[in-house]
Amino acid sequence: MAATKIGVYICHCGTNISGKVEVHDVVHFASSLPGVAIAREYKFMCSDPGQGLIQQDIKDLGLDRVVVASCSPLMHEPTFRSTCEAAGLNRYLFQMANIREHCSWVTIDPQAATHKAKALVSAAVAKASLLEPLERKTVGVTQAALIVGGGIAGIQAAIDIADSGRQVYLVERDPSVGGHMAKFDKTFPTLDCAACILTPKMVQVGKHPKIKLMSSSEVEEVTGFVGNFKVKVRRRATYVDESKCTGCGLCWESCPCRQIPYTRVIRKGKLIIGAATGTRPGAAVARAPGGNGAAAPGGNGAAAPGGNGAAAPGGNGAAASKSGPLLS
Repeated sequence: MAATKIGVYICHCGTNISGKVEVHDVVHFASSLPGVAIAREYKFMCSDPGQGLIQQDIKDLGLDRVVVASCSPLMHEPTFRSTCEAAGLNRYLFQMANIREHCSWVTIDPQAATHKAKALVSAAVAKASLLEPLERKTVGVTQAALIVGGGIAGIQAAIDIADSGRQVYLVERDPSVGGHMAKFDKTFPTLDCAACILTPKMVQVGKHPKIKLMSSSEVEEVTGFVGNFKVKVRRRATYVDESKCTGCGLCWESCPCRQIPYTRVIRKGKLIIGAATGTRPGAAVARAPGGNGAAAPGGNGAAAPGGNGAAAPGGNGAAASKSGPLLS
């Protein structure tokens, strides 16, 4: 590999840097670093004369790397990259060291600030010697968005993006969207009805032509890059044709693995048909011959462990646990 010719430029930034850092010492130090062909200082490197100084040295000295020690790269890295490019040097052969926000502004002792500035410049020069020219290219972007989580925030984000004309994939691990807000009665601070706010949005998500709702699903893997991500989603078996589902609850009535929930119950008449949250360990209901639940043959009922009350033979009933009553 041919020896690099690096130009190092230290900015005073008015008194923002030079008021704390001994710029002359840093320039002298930089000139002694391996690969450095020229080291200069200027009051404002971002000004037109400062940029012209860099461009002239690139042409006259044949510099193949440039290091500027000044302010934040967020502010002026694009400026200096464009300067190098205008002089015929690849824009990615430029390296910037932040000796203002990372050094002079946060260091009280001038000697310590100068020492730190030298360390930052030395690191920037070492990195610049390893830089390779890069070429920018344009790639296509998939005009779609994946939203993980079907709570109120995910629902609103999906609607907003879909209304802008882009395809949205909404992934929710539960059988239904709604999240925690579906469990609330009212919302703070206005005490508006939670269901009145949430339900129309849930319907809108389900019917929007630009939103593909993926319930009972979880993201397993994400690869690719911005604009071209590839996502692997695992969908659990539901054994229900969602295109034909009317929400009647008959599948719950016939399910052999129906469980008694411990926080909130979905009822159909007197029959418990589902749970919105978890289930108490060991509270699975065994289907008795001729009936639903743990009642005697011919009856419907469910008794929670340690609860008060049990369905009598031939009758319908549900017992609540002492530690957590069932809520409808």
